[in-house]
Amino acid sequence: CAEPLASSRQAEAHLRAALATPVLGLSLADLDHLQQNELAWEGRVEQFSHYHRLWQRQGVLPLVRRMMVDFDIPARLLGEFEEGERLLTDLLHLGELLQQASAELDGEHALIRFLYEAIADPESHGDSHKLRLESDADLVKVVTIHKSKGLEYPLVFLPFIANHRPVSDKDIPLRWHDAHGNLQLSLNADEETQATADRERLGEDLRKLYVALTRARHATWLGLAPLQGLENSALGYLISGGKMIAPAELTSALEALVQGSEIAVSEPPAPTAQRLALSEQSAALGHARTPTRPAKEHWWIASYSALRLSGTLTAPTATPLEPTTAQEATAFEVLDEPQELSQLAQQETFHLHKFPRGPGPGTFLHGLLEWAGRQGFAAAANDQDSLNDMLWRRVQLRGWQAWQEPLAGWLSALLTTPLPLAAPNQQSVALTELTSYQVELEFWLAAQRVNTQAIDALVSKHLLPGVERPALDADTLNGMLKGFIDLAFEHQGRFYVLDWKSNYLGPNDSDYEPDALRHALLAKRYDLQAALYLLAMHRLLKARLPDYDPHQHLGGSMTVFLRGSRSPGRGVFSEPAPVELIEALDSLFAGASFSSPAQEATV
Repeated sequence: CAEPLASSRQAEAHLRAALATPVLGLSLADLDHLQQNELAWEGRVEQFSHYHRLWQRQGVLPLVRRMMVDFDIPARLLGEFEEGERLLTDLLHLGELLQQASAELDGEHALIRFLYEAIADPESHGDSHKLRLESDADLVKVVTIHKSKGLEYPLVFLPFIANHRPVSDKDIPLRWHDAHGNLQLSLNADEETQATADRERLGEDLRKLYVALTRARHATWLGLAPLQGLENSALGYLISGGKMIAPAELTSALEALVQGSEIAVSEPPAPTAQRLALSEQSAALGHARTPTRPAKEHWWIASYSALRLSGTLTAPTATPLEPTTAQEATAFEVLDEPQELSQLAQQETFHLHKFPRGPGPGTFLHGLLEWAGRQGFAAAANDQDSLNDMLWRRVQLRGWQAWQEPLAGWLSALLTTPLPLAAPNQQSVALTELTSYQVELEFWLAAQRVNTQAIDALVSKHLLPGVERPALDADTLNGMLKGFIDLAFEHQGRFYVLDWKSNYLGPNDSDYEPDALRHALLAKRYDLQAALYLLAMHRLLKARLPDYDPHQHLGGSMTVFLRGSRSPGRGVFSEPAPVELIEALDSLFAGASFSSPAQEATV
C-alpha cells in the first residue's frame, strides 16, 4: 500500500503546484482556503479528474479551452497584464501545438516528453514553434470580395474594382435563370444566349460591388481607369447605365455621380521611390459615422421559441436562441430540464421513465422517430433487424448500450399502438396505419406587426379556456415566423399536426394522466405551438387542397409525451382544431387589427 499512497501524495503535490501557477490566477486566500477546507479541496480534485478525462477523450486543446472558461483566464489576462494579449495568444498556440503532436504520439507520457524536449530545445521544431502575432488587426489583408462578406475592415482599397470578365463562347455550358427563377443550361453559345448569361453575370457583379463598398469602417478607395468595355463592369454600369464611356468623359461622369455626397474624385498620386515614414504620434481615427436617416422597419425571422413567457407559472432566465434546424428546435424545448444521465437499474422494456433527460436525449428520441418516418412507419415496425441495427449504432455513439433492448421494445410498441385522435368521434390511429404523412414539415409564415399578446388572448380563449397558464411577454412579430412540425398526416380525409415531446413528468405511468399532461402542456405553452402549427397546416391546405373547408378537413393537434407511451392515454394530449381560432390567427398574421375583450368592454 505504500506505493499507491506515495503516488497519491505526489499527484496532490502536482495539483497544488498547478493551482498555484499564475495562469490559473488563484489568490493566496483561495489557496489557503483549499488547505483548510477539505470539501473545497475534494471539489478541485474532482474538477481536475474531469479535465484528465476530457484530455483522454477529446484532446489537449478542448482541455485548455475548458480551463480557460472555468478559471476566466482570457478576461483576467487581458485586464490585469500589460502583455495579456501576448500571454493569451501563447497559451492558445501551445494548446494547438500539443493537439497536433498528440495525433502523432502514443499516450500521455509521450506527449509530456515531447513538451519537455520542446522547452529544452525550442529551435529544433522549426517555424511551427515561432511566436505568433497577438493580433492580425494591424496587418494589411488581401482578400477576395466574396470572402469579405459579413466582415469589416478599418480601411479598404479596391484598386481593380472596374475589372470584369464578360461571358464568352468558351464558358460553355452557359448558365442563367429564366423568368420563373429556374436554372437553365445551354451548350449553344449564340449571341442571344451569351447576352442573357452576361446580363446575369452583371447582376452578380453588382451584388459583389455592394459587398465591397460596405466593408470599410472609416474610408474606401476605388481605382478606376478608362478601360475598354468599362460600361459592362458593375461600377461602369452604375456610372453610365450601360452606355459606352469615352475616356475623356470618365472624370465628368464620376463627378456627376458623386455630386452632393462626401465622395471625392481625384487623380492618382504620381509614382515615386519615396518610402512612407510613419510618425511616432498620429491622431486617433474618429468613430464611424452614424446614419441620420431613419432605419427601415424592424423585420426579422422568429420561431416559436421567440415567444417569451412571463407570469407566475414559469419565468425564463434568458432570451432563447433561434433554432435553425428541426433538431435545434427539439433541443431548445427542454433546455431547462435537468440533464440527468440516469443509469438503467434493470431491463424494463417498453417505457422510458429512467431514460436520460435533457436536450441530448430529447433530440435522440426525435431522431429515432424521424428515422422510422422516413423509412415508413409500417416498414420500420416490420423490419426488426434494421431497427435493431439503427438503434445499436446510435446507442453506441452515446454510451447507452444498456438501453438497446428497452428502446427497441418501446419504439416497436409505439409504432403499432393506436394513438387517440382529436376528432369529434375520438377515433385512434397507429403510426403504421398512416399512408399520407410528412416528417419534419418546415413552414414559414409572414407576420405583419403581430402583437404577441393578441396571439395569447386568442389561444387562451379557444384552447382549454379558463385554465391558468403563463402569459406571453408583450412583443411584436414583424417578418417571418418559422417552425418545424414533427409529423403532419392525413387520416380519413382530415389533416393533423403531431409534435413529439421528451419531457420528464415523473417516474411512473400515473404521472402521464390527462391532468398531468394538461398542466405540462400549459406550463410550457405548447398550446401556442399547437395553434401555430394548425395555422401553418390551414395555410397549406388553403393553398393546395381544392374545395378546402377547415370544418371538414382540419382535424386537430396531437402532443405526444413519449415517456408516457405505456399510460392508458398513451401520453397523448389531443385537441380538435378550433376553426374560429385558426381563422382569427390567419387574419391577425395577415395584418388585421385585434381588440382584446377588455378593450372591447372599454369601448
